[in-house]
Amino acid sequence: MGNRAFNFNAGPAALPLEVLQRAQEEFVDFKGIGMSIMEISHRSAEYEQVHNETQELLKRIFGIPNGYQILFLQGGASTQFAMIPMNFLKAGKVGSYVLTGAWAEKAIQEAKLFGEVAIAASSAEQKFMKIPDLSEIKLDPNSAYLHVTSNETIEGAQFQAFPETGNIPLIADMSSDILSRPVDVSKFSMIYAGAQKNLGPSGVTVAIIKDEMLQDLPKSIPTMMRYETHSKNNSLYNTPPAYSIYMVNLVLKWIEEQGGLSVIEKNNIEKAGLIYSAIDQSGGFYRGPVDTGSRSPMNITFRLQNEELEKQFVKESEKNGFVGLKGHRSVGGLRASTYNAVPYASCKALADFMADFQSRNS
Repeated sequence: MGNRAFNFNAGPAALPLEVLQRAQEEFVDFKGIGMSIMEISHRSAEYEQVHNETQELLKRIFGIPNGYQILFLQGGASTQFAMIPMNFLKAGKVGSYVLTGAWAEKAIQEAKLFGEVAIAASSAEQKFMKIPDLSEIKLDPNSAYLHVTSNETIEGAQFQAFPETGNIPLIADMSSDILSRPVDVSKFSMIYAGAQKNLGPSGVTVAIIKDEMLQDLPKSIPTMMRYETHSKNNSLYNTPPAYSIYMVNLVLKWIEEQGGLSVIEKNNIEKAGLIYSAIDQSGGFYRGPVDTGSRSPMNITFRLQNEELEKQFVKESEKNGFVGLKGHRSVGGLRASTYNAVPYASCKALADFMADFQSRNS
């Protein structure tokens, strides 16, 4: 489709064209039942097949071992910021967090409403332009868990490796880089992610939780905020975001068709490399503020010499079919989000546009 925009939105973000086309084909009549999947009961055999298949696809693609629950929740990752301490931060324990940017900070602020919080490591002094070295993480032995944000969408910094926490559960918000690379899921007691970047559309949040984390949860937690509620009911305690889960199903099938996470990671490195090369080879015209060892292949942030030139860049890029290149309002600058579904051709087009813009404005 020649009229598709070069979509670099940070979320909701690009979806694979093949997925959109398949969803379009099934939109009015899902598998010959005479109804859209949006119209049918979440208790129906047709929907439950999609629901259960989506769990199995994720388990297979992400290499989730036995002993984990896959939950489909609502409220975005932001609701998880509160649910995690509500369920897991018991009296006398400490919630430990690595402070790496805006989203980690939001998680910390929520946790403070429910109990004691410790900052195990922080890159605030570096203005979140560098992920702390793993050796810098000082973990309180009384920690209920250690929480990390694997990829900071706003600042554009990513964990390249994850800490060893021994018997202390490791929890990760992977909202903006889940399924962008292979990960050893067994290192984590919980991984969660809003779908609207790499998994599908907004509306569903995936939580992968180790079985042992679901034991002996406080009985005072409201029903819908208890992980146990959703685990015992296969995420069907109340009406789930059925269409969003269906779209996640299609995205997971697309990832398998591409060759799985090893191929996806290779493609992502190549795509991001085009844009990082345009930055690094610009002689200072473009500046990448994130430390090279912490650069994200999902959210590429960069600056120009002044804000006026950045505004001009955004204006001209939009005229050339590029969408979503303005940086987050809290930090300014420019940002290209190159999630799994963003085609190589879009990244090549952006790199070419950056070179052309530089030649006309140097």
